[in-house]
Amino acid sequence: MTPADAHAMDERDPELPGQLLTAERDVLIPLLRARRESDFALRTCCPGWTVRHVLAHCGAALRRVVEGRFEEGVFSPESNDRDIAERDGWSAAQVVDELERGMGEAGPVIAKAGGVLDGVALGEWVHAGDVREAFGEPGAYAGESLPYALPLLARLTRERGHLPLHADLDDTDEPLRLGDVSGERPPARYIGDAATLVRLYAGRPLVGTRYELAGAREGELNIFG
Repeated sequence: MTPADAHAMDERDPELPGQLLTAERDVLIPLLRARRESDFALRTCCPGWTVRHVLAHCGAALRRVVEGRFEEGVFSPESNDRDIAERDGWSAAQVVDELERGMGEAGPVIAKAGGVLDGVALGEWVHAGDVREAFGEPGAYAGESLPYALPLLARLTRERGHLPLHADLDDTDEPLRLGDVSGERPPARYIGDAATLVRLYAGRPLVGTRYELAGAREGELNIFG
């Protein structure tokens, strides 16, 4: 890899997080509005959280971004629990309404933040996968928004100095390079589908998946743990 190639990989696209959010909004919100109120009580892979809890957390996080409310301890487990508790009396429709507004309004704010909020967009997308999985819907951690999510994941892992990894994905034409490719550690190697790669980086359950991982342990890939 030449220095020019490395620079191109690291260059931030400020519109990418917003594109990911709006692309996901356009497929997730209709799915949510078609579900019964009781479906929002289904358990997700997030410990202690139902679908409703996940969506309330997502809507609250985006509202904080839009309103610029980042007090000390924001996005901590305690802060997340308070945000969810504040929405206990809301209907599922109200929770979805807030989420829809946030997914449409947060992009420009994230773009202007210089990169510090880009991970919020990726986290929202991962949580959308948590909801799909709880519903038994196809496309968890994949789907139409994947072309926006993968380059964002790759850039965030590089910026955070994550271990280098070369991913040969079954469902994309080009390999994906993640982590600090300029470091001394030889790149790990992943072979499998993109959704499973996302599960590894997000610390989501791997039951029923098929993949090959060499040069790294599963837990080393988790960027949210």
